[in-house]
Amino acid sequence: QVQLVESGGGLVQAGGSLGLSCQASLTTFVHNGMGWYRQAPGKQRELVAVISSVRKIAYADSVKGRFILSEDNEKPMVKLQMNSLKPEDTAVYYCYAKAWSGVSYWGQGTQVTVSS
Repeated sequence: QVQLVESGGGLVQAGGSLGLSCQASLTTFVHNGMGWYRQAPGKQRELVAVISSVRKIAYADSVKGRFILSEDNEKPMVKLQMNSLKPEDTAVYYCYAKAWSGVSYWGQGTQVTVSS
């Protein structure tokens, strides 16, 4: 069983920056997609950014140019650098990873709150 351990998040003013990290508990885990989703109150969970097994990165239109997803070269970890944050970025952010078996894993979620 793979666990996704998240860190980062918190409270920031609009225009500020925050970083999120997510590491898989199994150091030998090789993903077939890893990244971040978010869910705001009363809304569905939505994709924020994801990196594929061949390191192709996809971003939601709403975060393009502001968020940067990166992957560690030595361990199964992704980082999300969030810049120019807006109040509408407020949500619980969930780390996501898909195994080659097709099984999907989720982190416990970390709160990001952007004040206006």
